[in-house]
Amino acid sequence: MQVSDIMTRELISVPPDESIDAAIDLMLAHHISGLPVIDNAGRLVGILTEGDLLRRPEIGTQRERSNWRDAFVGTRGGARKYVHAHGVRVKDVMTPNPAVVAEDTSLDEVARLMETRDIKRLPVTRQGTVIGIVSRADLIRALVAHHREARRAATDEKLIREQILEEIAAQDWAAGVIVDVSVRKGTADLWGTVLEVEQAEALRALVESTPGVQRVDAYLTCNGEVVSLQ
Repeated sequence: MQVSDIMTRELISVPPDESIDAAIDLMLAHHISGLPVIDNAGRLVGILTEGDLLRRPEIGTQRERSNWRDAFVGTRGGARKYVHAHGVRVKDVMTPNPAVVAEDTSLDEVARLMETRDIKRLPVTRQGTVIGIVSRADLIRALVAHHREARRAATDEKLIREQILEEIAAQDWAAGVIVDVSVRKGTADLWGTVLEVEQAEALRALVESTPGVQRVDAYLTCNGEVVSLQ
Protein backbone atom coordinates (compact mmCIF):
# COMPACT_ATOMS: atom_id res chain seq x y z
CA MET A 1 0.00 0.00 0.00
CA GLN A 2 1.04 3.59 -0.51
CA VAL A 3 0.09 7.03 0.76
CA SER A 4 -2.57 7.67 -1.91
CA ASP A 5 -4.50 4.63 -0.64
CA ILE A 6 -5.04 5.99 2.88
CA MET A 7 -4.34 9.74 3.03
CA THR A 8 -6.95 12.29 4.09
CA ARG A 9 -7.70 14.38 1.03
CA GLU A 10 -9.83 17.03 2.72
CA LEU A 11 -7.17 19.61 3.44
CA ILE A 12 -7.68 21.84 6.48
CA SER A 13 -4.91 24.42 6.73
CA VAL A 14 -4.09 27.84 8.13
CA PRO A 15 -2.11 30.83 6.82
CA PRO A 16 1.02 31.84 8.74
CA ASP A 17 -0.46 35.17 9.90
CA GLU A 18 -3.54 33.54 11.44
CA SER A 19 -3.93 33.82 15.22
CA ILE A 20 -3.19 30.73 17.28
CA ASP A 21 -6.63 31.11 18.87
CA ALA A 22 -8.29 30.70 15.46
CA ALA A 23 -6.02 27.76 14.66
CA ILE A 24 -6.91 26.07 17.95
CA ASP A 25 -10.62 26.60 17.27
CA LEU A 26 -10.13 24.96 13.87
CA MET A 27 -8.37 21.94 15.36
CA LEU A 28 -11.04 21.49 18.01
CA ALA A 29 -13.90 21.89 15.53
CA HIS A 30 -12.47 19.22 13.20
CA HIS A 31 -11.05 16.92 15.92
CA ILE A 32 -7.53 17.08 14.53
CA SER A 33 -4.23 17.64 16.29
CA GLY A 34 -2.25 19.40 13.57
CA LEU A 35 -2.58 21.81 10.66
CA PRO A 36 -0.36 22.45 7.64
CA VAL A 37 0.57 26.12 7.34
CA ILE A 38 0.26 27.41 3.77
CA ASP A 39 1.12 30.93 2.60
CA ASN A 40 -0.70 33.09 0.03
CA ALA A 41 1.35 31.58 -2.78
CA GLY A 42 0.17 28.08 -1.87
CA ARG A 43 3.54 27.02 -0.45
CA LEU A 44 3.85 24.83 2.60
CA VAL A 45 5.85 26.84 5.14
CA GLY A 46 5.28 24.86 8.31
CA ILE A 47 3.01 22.73 10.41
CA LEU A 48 1.24 23.62 13.64
CA THR A 49 0.59 20.80 16.11
CA GLU A 50 -0.62 20.39 19.65
CA GLY A 51 3.00 19.88 20.66
CA ASP A 52 3.84 23.42 19.49
CA LEU A 53 1.27 24.80 21.93
CA LEU A 54 2.13 22.81 25.05
CA ARG A 55 4.67 25.18 26.59
CA ARG A 56 2.82 28.46 27.12
CA PRO A 57 3.12 31.09 29.89
CA GLU A 58 -0.63 31.68 29.82
CA ILE A 59 -1.23 28.29 31.44
CA GLY A 60 2.01 28.11 33.43
CA THR A 61 3.66 25.42 31.31
CA GLN A 62 6.51 27.47 29.85
CA ARG A 63 10.00 26.00 30.13
CA GLU A 64 12.19 27.29 32.93
CA ARG A 65 14.96 29.57 31.70
CA SER A 66 18.54 28.49 32.19
CA ASN A 67 21.26 31.13 32.42
CA TRP A 68 23.97 28.85 31.10
CA ARG A 69 21.76 27.67 28.22
CA ASP A 70 20.86 31.28 27.39
CA ALA A 71 24.55 32.10 27.28
CA PHE A 72 25.18 29.15 24.98
CA VAL A 73 22.46 29.94 22.43
CA GLY A 74 23.15 33.69 22.53
CA THR A 75 20.82 36.64 22.19
CA ARG A 76 19.44 35.55 18.82
CA GLY A 77 18.59 32.06 20.02
CA GLY A 78 16.98 33.40 23.18
CA ALA A 79 14.86 35.80 21.17
CA ARG A 80 13.63 33.00 18.91
CA LYS A 81 12.68 30.89 21.92
CA TYR A 82 10.78 33.84 23.40
CA VAL A 83 8.81 34.32 20.17
CA HIS A 84 7.94 30.63 20.07
CA ALA A 85 6.69 30.62 23.66
CA HIS A 86 4.87 33.97 23.63
CA GLY A 87 3.86 34.57 20.01
CA VAL A 88 0.16 34.72 19.19
CA ARG A 89 0.38 34.12 15.43
CA VAL A 90 0.76 30.77 13.77
CA LYS A 91 4.09 31.66 12.16
CA ASP A 92 5.53 32.40 15.61
CA VAL A 93 4.72 28.97 16.99
CA MET A 94 4.67 26.54 14.03
CA THR A 95 7.37 24.04 13.20
CA PRO A 96 8.99 25.27 9.96
CA ASN A 97 10.19 23.12 7.06
CA PRO A 98 8.19 19.99 7.97
CA ALA A 99 8.90 16.60 6.48
CA VAL A 100 6.63 15.73 3.54
CA VAL A 101 5.82 12.67 1.47
CA ALA A 102 4.54 12.05 -2.05
CA GLU A 103 1.42 10.15 -3.09
CA ASP A 104 3.42 7.07 -4.08
CA THR A 105 5.44 6.86 -0.86
CA SER A 106 5.16 3.42 0.73
CA LEU A 107 3.47 3.07 4.09
CA ASP A 108 6.67 1.49 5.40
CA GLU A 109 8.52 4.73 4.64
CA VAL A 110 5.73 6.75 6.27
CA ALA A 111 5.98 4.68 9.44
CA ARG A 112 9.77 5.01 9.44
CA LEU A 113 9.59 8.80 9.16
CA MET A 114 7.02 9.04 11.94
CA GLU A 115 9.17 6.87 14.20
CA THR A 116 12.54 8.49 13.54
CA ARG A 117 11.22 12.06 13.73
CA ASP A 118 8.62 11.41 16.44
CA ILE A 119 5.81 13.03 14.44
CA LYS A 120 2.15 12.12 14.04
CA ARG A 121 1.32 13.47 10.58
CA LEU A 122 2.97 14.23 7.25
CA PRO A 123 1.73 16.61 4.54
CA VAL A 124 1.35 14.96 1.14
CA THR A 125 2.64 17.06 -1.75
CA ARG A 126 2.42 16.94 -5.52
CA GLN A 127 4.83 19.20 -7.41
CA GLY A 128 5.21 21.37 -4.33
CA THR A 129 1.48 21.70 -3.62
CA VAL A 130 -0.09 20.12 -0.54
CA ILE A 131 -2.90 17.78 -1.60
CA GLY A 132 -3.59 15.96 1.65
CA ILE A 133 -2.28 14.70 4.94
CA VAL A 134 -1.35 11.25 6.22
CA SER A 135 -1.43 10.60 9.95
CA ARG A 136 -0.87 7.81 12.42
CA ALA A 137 -4.64 7.53 12.65
CA ASP A 138 -4.79 6.88 8.88
CA LEU A 139 -2.28 4.04 9.31
CA ILE A 140 -4.35 2.51 12.10
CA ARG A 141 -7.54 2.77 10.06
CA ALA A 142 -5.79 1.06 7.13
CA LEU A 143 -4.67 -1.76 9.42
CA VAL A 144 -8.20 -2.31 10.74
CA ALA A 145 -9.69 -2.23 7.24
CA HIS A 146 -7.12 -4.76 6.03
CA HIS A 147 -7.89 -7.16 8.89
CA ARG A 148 -11.64 -6.90 8.35
CA GLU A 149 -11.34 -7.48 4.61
CA ALA A 150 -8.94 -10.39 5.07
CA ARG A 151 -11.22 -12.10 7.57
CA ARG A 152 -14.17 -11.82 5.19
CA ALA A 153 -12.18 -13.07 2.20
CA ALA A 154 -10.69 -16.24 3.68
CA THR A 155 -13.24 -19.08 3.90
CA ASP A 156 -11.49 -22.28 2.73
CA GLU A 157 -10.64 -24.07 5.99
CA LYS A 158 -8.08 -26.37 4.38
CA LEU A 159 -6.19 -23.43 2.87
CA ILE A 160 -6.33 -21.53 6.18
CA ARG A 161 -4.79 -24.51 7.99
CA GLU A 162 -2.07 -24.86 5.36
CA GLN A 163 -1.25 -21.16 5.59
CA ILE A 164 -0.94 -21.36 9.38
CA LEU A 165 1.39 -24.36 9.24
CA GLU A 166 3.52 -22.74 6.53
CA GLU A 167 3.82 -19.55 8.58
CA ILE A 168 4.84 -21.49 11.68
CA ALA A 169 7.48 -23.40 9.72
CA ALA A 170 8.92 -20.12 8.43
CA GLN A 171 9.51 -18.62 11.91
CA ASP A 172 12.94 -18.82 13.56
CA TRP A 173 11.36 -18.54 16.99
CA ALA A 174 9.30 -21.70 16.33
CA ALA A 175 12.35 -23.99 16.38
CA GLY A 176 11.63 -27.05 18.50
CA VAL A 177 7.84 -26.67 18.66
CA ILE A 178 5.64 -29.62 17.70
CA VAL A 179 2.16 -28.40 16.86
CA ASP A 180 -0.81 -29.07 14.67
CA VAL A 181 -3.93 -27.08 13.93
CA SER A 182 -7.45 -27.62 12.66
CA VAL A 183 -9.88 -24.97 11.47
CA ARG A 184 -13.65 -25.15 11.54
CA LYS A 185 -16.17 -22.32 11.16
CA GLY A 186 -13.56 -19.67 11.95
CA THR A 187 -12.22 -21.39 15.08
CA ALA A 188 -8.66 -22.68 15.03
CA ASP A 189 -7.76 -25.48 17.46
CA LEU A 190 -4.04 -25.42 18.18
CA TRP A 191 -2.37 -28.22 20.10
CA GLY A 192 1.10 -29.58 20.70
CA THR A 193 4.23 -28.83 22.74
CA VAL A 194 6.54 -25.84 22.99
CA LEU A 195 9.92 -25.33 24.63
CA GLU A 196 9.10 -21.91 26.08
CA VAL A 197 5.90 -20.13 27.11
CA GLU A 198 6.86 -17.21 24.83
CA GLN A 199 6.62 -19.56 21.86
CA ALA A 200 3.04 -20.38 22.82
CA GLU A 201 2.17 -16.67 22.95
CA ALA A 202 3.77 -16.16 19.55
CA LEU A 203 1.82 -19.09 18.11
CA ARG A 204 -1.41 -17.61 19.41
CA ALA A 205 -0.60 -14.26 17.80
CA LEU A 206 0.32 -15.94 14.50
CA VAL A 207 -2.89 -17.96 14.33
CA GLU A 208 -5.13 -15.07 15.45
CA SER A 209 -3.68 -12.84 12.74
CA THR A 210 -4.32 -15.37 9.97
CA PRO A 211 -7.14 -14.28 7.62
CA GLY A 212 -10.24 -16.38 8.23
CA VAL A 213 -9.53 -17.10 11.90
CA GLN A 214 -12.03 -15.60 14.32
CA ARG A 215 -11.03 -17.48 17.46
CA VAL A 216 -8.16 -19.61 18.74
CA ASP A 217 -8.50 -22.48 21.21
CA ALA A 218 -5.01 -23.53 22.27
CA TYR A 219 -4.09 -26.82 23.92
CA LEU A 220 -0.35 -26.48 24.38
CA THR A 221 2.07 -27.88 26.94
CA CYS A 222 5.53 -26.70 28.00
CA ASN A 223 7.78 -29.03 30.01
CA GLY A 224 4.78 -31.22 30.75
CA GLU A 225 2.66 -28.33 32.05
CA VAL A 226 -0.43 -26.92 30.32
CA VAL A 227 0.20 -23.41 29.01
CA SER A 228 -2.52 -20.92 29.93
CA LEU A 229 -2.93 -18.25 27.26
CA GLN A 230 -4.88 -15.04 27.78
